[in-house]
Amino acid sequence: MASQVATPTSLQTTTTSSSTSLSSPALSPSSPAQLSPDDVELLAKLEEQNRLLETDSKSLRSMNGSRRNSGSSLVSSSSASSNLSHLEEDTWILWGRIVNEWEEVRKKKEKQLKDLVRKGVPHHFRAIVWQLLCNAQNMPIKDQYSELLKMTSPCEKLIRRDIARTYPEHEFFKEKDSLGQEVLFNVMKAYSLVDREVGYCQGSAFIVGLLLMQMPEEEAFCVFVKLMQDYRLRELFKPSMAELGLCMYQFEYMIQEQLPELHMHFQAQSFHTSMYASSWFLTIFLTSFPLPVATRIFDIFMCEGLEIVFRVGLAILQMNQTELIQLDMEGMLQHFQRVIPHQLDSGPDKVIQAAYQVKYNAKKMKKLEKDYTTIKTKEMEEQVEIKRLRTENRLLKQRIDTLEKKGAPRYSEESVLQLERELVQARLKEAESQCALKEMQDKILDMEKRNTSLPDDTNVARLQEELIGVKLREAEALTGLKELRQQVRDLEEHWQRHLARTAGRWKDSPRKNALSEMQDELMSVRLREAEAQAELRETRQRMLEMETQNQIHSNQLRRAEQESRCLQECVQTLTLQNKDLTGQLQEIKRRQAEIECKSKEEVMAVRLREADNIAAMAELQQQISELEIQKEEGKVQGQLNHTDSSQYIRDLKDQIADLKHEICCIKGQKGLANQPTFDGIHIVNHYAGDDGSYQSSDEDGVKVPTLRDSHQRSGGRIRLQPNLGDTDSEEEEEEDDEALRLSVPQSGSHKSTTV
Repeated sequence: MASQVATPTSLQTTTTSSSTSLSSPALSPSSPAQLSPDDVELLAKLEEQNRLLETDSKSLRSMNGSRRNSGSSLVSSSSASSNLSHLEEDTWILWGRIVNEWEEVRKKKEKQLKDLVRKGVPHHFRAIVWQLLCNAQNMPIKDQYSELLKMTSPCEKLIRRDIARTYPEHEFFKEKDSLGQEVLFNVMKAYSLVDREVGYCQGSAFIVGLLLMQMPEEEAFCVFVKLMQDYRLRELFKPSMAELGLCMYQFEYMIQEQLPELHMHFQAQSFHTSMYASSWFLTIFLTSFPLPVATRIFDIFMCEGLEIVFRVGLAILQMNQTELIQLDMEGMLQHFQRVIPHQLDSGPDKVIQAAYQVKYNAKKMKKLEKDYTTIKTKEMEEQVEIKRLRTENRLLKQRIDTLEKKGAPRYSEESVLQLERELVQARLKEAESQCALKEMQDKILDMEKRNTSLPDDTNVARLQEELIGVKLREAEALTGLKELRQQVRDLEEHWQRHLARTAGRWKDSPRKNALSEMQDELMSVRLREAEAQAELRETRQRMLEMETQNQIHSNQLRRAEQESRCLQECVQTLTLQNKDLTGQLQEIKRRQAEIECKSKEEVMAVRLREADNIAAMAELQQQISELEIQKEEGKVQGQLNHTDSSQYIRDLKDQIADLKHEICCIKGQKGLANQPTFDGIHIVNHYAGDDGSYQSSDEDGVKVPTLRDSHQRSGGRIRLQPNLGDTDSEEEEEEDDEALRLSVPQSGSHKSTTV
């Protein structure tokens, strides 16, 4: 069995070294939407390889192996038989191309990418592919991870308590205080500090554990943050778990629509959807299915979201419908916990294939979401209303008890006069209420006309807070209106009871009858006053609603104006910056042109000085050659004798010293000229050819043989030694032996002079 080990770092190196061009027909942007026969064959091979890898027991043990990447990453290794080596190579090539050309593939070949992910992401590529699928690379929050670990989280005790329950049979997590438990604790703690509203939820540890099996803890933390933000998991793990209730509502509707008999059986047994399906959505089947199967489903979840959970869940119910209908509640629970996981031991291909046969309508799911939100809103309003009604009922009972404890009133002349005054005041208040009501109605009509001219409020998200405030005020107003109506009803009931108790007494005398009539009229006025007040409150409520809508529209217009002003300021700022940058660019170009002109002038000056030096050196070389010829002629002809040879030698030495001094001066000037006064220009001299001509070059990087190298390479050498047999001058000749040496190579066209 051949073992292959890949970490995220080595994976990137391997995929980069592969072909960087998207030449495969399945992935080429210019290819048609359908796969070519070669690609279809390759996909079939990949599917077969994944099936064999997941059924291989050693491959499963490799998935549960230990982590060895910098003390915190899990080494994901896989084993396959030797006859799969060619398929593995094809897998690496194909997924390497996908990773290298990810942006292009994601935009232009999304359907082919989904098909590949559904067939399974290879273990070696899961870390990098998962990060690419959720856009978790180069997240700024990754730099905060080490600082988060130094902080203290209020959820640490809960996390420590539940870590031992997360993958208790897995090699990486089963030992207490092991590396796996430690990195799992770190990631969960860091997220609880980042998102304090969610904090920690037990099911999230299984998702983090799966991520830690594939990648280091910092990358796992970034991927988990992306999953919580963009994959609806954050709403699932909130304390209210409102999103989980929505998922249960949608899933139950799918069961009712596609499996009506099973749904009726569940209803008859009071077997609620949350009793078996809540863990599917909270852990993406990680606690319900074998780990290899759940990992394959998680691949699709990273690409397509929660849709795969609905599909797989309904496919599982379809496959087990016959057995479930024959069981009671307890039997169905046992079936979900023990029987269904073993049905998937052969691999996930069967259930995934069945999942994509399930009908899934995204538009219908959106409509169900709106219906569920409406239902929940009504339930909350009903609960608030019930609570308020109970409070009102308690207060009314207290008032009734207080009224019943009081005795029957006794009326006198003073009380009659008081009742008359109250009657007059009540009529005045009624008239004022009618006038106020008329004014309010006029204002409402005016505000309705103005509101019709305003634009419709389509941005619900931006006005959510205002709407909540409006609903609260509306609820308070409705409560006040109900209280007022209840008061009216109480007054009517109290008046009827009063009439019943005092009916016999009022027949005694006319005065009492008049008093009774006045009381009746007073009570009627009070009733009309209460009704008028109720109508006034209702009118004020309508006016409040109109004012609220007007305020909402005004806020929207104000925000639009602010955004417009901000955009105009940004445009002005960018325009000024563009002008500044344009001026800087022109100044830089001008300076560059000046520098180039100066450089060219310096190059020309250096070349002129070089030409002068070359000419001077050529003249000196010619003089040296003439002196050597004179020396040789003197030796051959024997014109020099012992007496005048010393004088001749001294003359030669003087000439040689002068020539040496001139050569040194010329070399010094040449050395100064050859200094690199500006970048990228080096001037060297060549003396080439048998005709003694000089050539000049200013090319960079040309290696010029030095005088010492020429001295070492010269096979034949002519030394100018004025040795004419004079013993007195031999010592002087030895001292000056190194004063002047004319070296001439025996072969080749390169000549050099060493002084």
